[in-house]
Amino acid sequence: MPLAVLPFPRIDPVLVSIGPFAIRWYALAYIVGILLGWLYARALIRDERLWGGPAPLTPLDFDDFIVWVTLGIILGGRTGYVLFYNFDHFLADPLEILQLWKGGMSFHGGFLGCVAAVVLFARWRGVPFLTVGDLTCAVAPIGLLLGRLANFINGELWGRPADVDAVPWAMVFPGGGPWPRHPSQLYEAGLEGLALFVLLALVVRAGALKRPGLVIGLFACFYAVARSSCEFFREPDPQLGFLWGGLTMGMLLSIPLFLAGLGFIATALRRPALAPAPADAR
Repeated sequence: MPLAVLPFPRIDPVLVSIGPFAIRWYALAYIVGILLGWLYARALIRDERLWGGPAPLTPLDFDDFIVWVTLGIILGGRTGYVLFYNFDHFLADPLEILQLWKGGMSFHGGFLGCVAAVVLFARWRGVPFLTVGDLTCAVAPIGLLLGRLANFINGELWGRPADVDAVPWAMVFPGGGPWPRHPSQLYEAGLEGLALFVLLALVVRAGALKRPGLVIGLFACFYAVARSSCEFFREPDPQLGFLWGGLTMGMLLSIPLFLAGLGFIATALRRPALAPAPADAR
């Protein structure tokens, strides 16, 4: 191994083990991400300056929504991974679909699962679905950041081979062969997580929540660009490899996401800012 290569920090993917039960960093990332996102969303709802008055939904509404969106993330993410990334494998062994602890989640599938949860919950609760979607997207980068850090701890989804002279932070990942590789999980954590969170926090402070759908559109567009950029440094899934024109599945799935985001942005900016519902009408 070249001396310039940084050692991979071998962190046990299992945080706590009690008998047959184990808490993994990956599961903890989901739990903490949902918890912090819930707290942040409640703070946004309570801040009337962001809405120009009372928000069109209450913290209690979002409390109830957490169960819906959690199911959407898990069911959508797993279904997306099965359909988009490894269908033949799971077709041969369908019971493995239930073995979530082995990993295998798709962001784009999870996003669609969240969309379904938002629409169904909003109709059931009688709240604006675009507003619920805006709040969900505003807090989602927290989970993305923690999830990518968990990918790094697990030593999975590593990057492509790198020249250590040009990339002195390259690492040799367990199971990734002898080649120094880009720590692409950290690139994704920085762009899809931290940078996206800061961007959305700034536009929310600038009044984006007054234009329903704007945060959804900005989230979709920025994520699509960030994910596609990171895919140039990330090793393609071995069962898929490179697809049309050297694109990866992550890039291809980001194209409709980006176009949908543009549609949300255009629609939100074309409409006048909506006045919030009176407090006694909610």
